[in-house]
Amino acid sequence: MVETTDGEPGDGAAEVLDRPLPDGVRRRVVQIVSDGFGGLTVGELPAQLRQYARFAPNRRAKFAGNAMAAALETDPLFRQRIGEKFRETQPELSAALDSGAPPPAADPLDVAAAAYVLRPTGWVKLVTAAGEEALRADAERAGEESRAELARLREELAQAREQTRTDTERLRTELDTAKKEAESLHRKLRAALSDVKRGQAALRKLQSETETARAEGQTQVSAAESESRRLKARLGEAEAALEATRRAAREGRSVEDMRVRLLLDTVLDAAQGLRRELALPPVSVRPAETVDAVEPGRMTPKDIAARALSENDPAILDQLLALPQAHLVVDGYNVTKTGYPQMPLEKQRLRLLGQLSQLAAQTGAEATCVFDGAELAAPVLLAPPRGVRVLFSKPGVTADELIRQLVRAEPPGRPVIVVSTDREVADGVARAGARPVASVVLLKRFSRA
Repeated sequence: MVETTDGEPGDGAAEVLDRPLPDGVRRRVVQIVSDGFGGLTVGELPAQLRQYARFAPNRRAKFAGNAMAAALETDPLFRQRIGEKFRETQPELSAALDSGAPPPAADPLDVAAAAYVLRPTGWVKLVTAAGEEALRADAERAGEESRAELARLREELAQAREQTRTDTERLRTELDTAKKEAESLHRKLRAALSDVKRGQAALRKLQSETETARAEGQTQVSAAESESRRLKARLGEAEAALEATRRAAREGRSVEDMRVRLLLDTVLDAAQGLRRELALPPVSVRPAETVDAVEPGRMTPKDIAARALSENDPAILDQLLALPQAHLVVDGYNVTKTGYPQMPLEKQRLRLLGQLSQLAAQTGAEATCVFDGAELAAPVLLAPPRGVRVLFSKPGVTADELIRQLVRAEPPGRPVIVVSTDREVADGVARAGARPVASVVLLKRFSRA
């Protein structure tokens, strides 16, 4: 009989397990502790387990399994309390373990886990036997799986062999068909070569006939040239006869003149009647006035560009915006990233649009601000300021291309000023007739205001 720590016989607390607790037994032990955990007060729990007191049993077993197993092994009082809770829920199994005769029909893992918690005499043997039984069951299960896998592989091998045999027969049939087609193609090729030879012979015959026809044609051309010279001589004779006839007809021209004058008077009277019928207004525009040019006293963007102002002088922008019907197109992010790149994009847009609204109110010019839609992570909820049109480029279209489309949409001769430092944009709009201005000029104009 094994001696206990309290010196009372029949207690297995002094027994020691000389190997790690089998995994299956350990999982059942953790489940027993988790089930009995909820019946204890916080004061009855070990200090390291009190933080899990409010957990559900499943979450407690998942997150506190290692801590509960360690507390059960090192804290006899905690183990005794868990054992008492287990005896309340499993009285028959507990009584059987105390009597030393576990039920034969019980699961060995359940028996071993209960023995590990209750620590009756001989519990180490029960745990060891359960571990060996679990290993044997795992081995048998692995053997069954191996046999099933082997059977499956044999079946797949048989299917592969059958498929290989079928594919081989199919390939042989296809090879025989390909051989027959190759023979047929060889016959067709020989026939085609014969046709080519006959065609070459016909071509040589045709070339010979062409040479003959060319020689005959040259002979006919020579004859036609001789006939042409003869006809030209006859034409000269006819022109001389016509001139003589004209001289003879001048004597009776007075009658013809009278007829022509009568016809002219008739046409003039008909034109005057048509003018009264249509009631056309007097002409106020002359054709010369429809030609696009610069009149004296009028200025164009190119005239202003020719003045002695610096390209970076904001006064040049004032002069451009003072032109009649001026349209200011601004490359939005090009300006903001030049003037205040450290700000977020949303604040850059709001600051630029506020300044453009003030400029439009001061100058009366039409203002359009273009932003690149590729810079947007989501659609922009923006109320355009008064006097400024705000446009974002569509997916797949850059802001530069949208600016060029705006310039091309304007009629020739209208002053269009494009603000951008991008050289490609500036060159493109200049070719379209617009006046490019650097972004720094617009920023200086803002700071001056």
